Amino acid sequence: ETLEAYREMLGYLQAVTRNDGEKKVNSLLDFVSGGGRASRDLLEQFYAETLQALSGAKNERLWFKTNLKLCALHQDAGDDVQLARTLRDLRRSCTNPDGSDDDHRKGTQLLEVYAVEIQMHSRLRNTKVLKGLYQKALRIKSAIPHPKVMGVIRECGGKMHMAERSWEAAGTDFFEAFKSYDEAGDPRRIQCLKYLVLAYMLMESKVDPFDAQEAKPYKSDREILAMTNLIAAYQRNSIQEFEHILQEHRASIMGDPFIRLYMEDLLRKIRTQVVLQLVAPYTAIRLPHVSRRLNIPERDVEALLVSLILDGQVQGRIDQVRRVLVLDRAQGKEAARAKFEAVETWSSKLGTLHGSILAKAA
Repeated sequence: ETLEAYREMLGYLQAVTRNDGEKKVNSLLDFVSGGGRASRDLLEQFYAETLQALSGAKNERLWFKTNLKLCALHQDAGDDVQLARTLRDLRRSCTNPDGSDDDHRKGTQLLEVYAVEIQMHSRLRNTKVLKGLYQKALRIKSAIPHPKVMGVIRECGGKMHMAERSWEAAGTDFFEAFKSYDEAGDPRRIQCLKYLVLAYMLMESKVDPFDAQEAKPYKSDREILAMTNLIAAYQRNSIQEFEHILQEHRASIMGDPFIRLYMEDLLRKIRTQVVLQLVAPYTAIRLPHVSRRLNIPERDVEALLVSLILDGQVQGRIDQVRRVLVLDRAQGKEAARAKFEAVETWSSKLGTLHGSILAKAA
């Protein structure tokens, strides 16, 4: 009955101005789709009736917005086949006659389409396609998009960079996403701020992300407080405090699947820093002592030390019989001496070159 009344209303689109028709249709579709008032099947019928009525109304803007709403419906349902089909129609409406993207006249619409595509490929982890779309989106300069659209693009870009272990690039994108969501008044700004803190810890930055003017008001936010305490403990290399905060705020930190994905990387980094500080004054140190300080089993300590030795961060060997790390200070001094001699040779050659240039100039 509701659908029949809506179908009858659509028959009057030609009788009202384009703006009035657009406002009424958008408000009704938003009402029906909001709050779980209608099933997916019923919503699809509403969208199908709308698009059919618009086929003869020549209201391109309303057609475009309706298809974007349909994309959101397919996205929420995880129906990637229907989503890809609707996206193809939207992309086709934003192309030149030669098939290239019309980013001059339809840059704003293109960014909205890219945002949906980027979300889909980010969820499907199609990194190659995602990177291409992300770069295309950032190249569009003629658009004036809604800040939420840029928030989506930047957030997905940040996640893409995180997957590539490009922590600094990820931090930049998460900060831009936070600013865009903040401007739009979107609650996703809090999540992006958490991701920004995560990226800063992974890049081992000593800069406090909350020093930025835009982020400072959120430093004491209830949802953010756990992350601010976490980064403070991380920067102090206080592993006990770090793990205590993780346990105390497990729901707000580890409850996010994205943050949970990188927590092992974070724990490894802080354990590495603690180990390097711990072994610095000694020529030998017992593995059980390191195990107690790190609060992890001895086998995990051994695996971490082996990795650090292979990476050249620790010069030494593990005596597995005595359960002792024996540090080779002579090797460390030899390496330092070699570096000093190399710099001295380079400086000498640079001085000779400088002298010959001056002689020629004279």
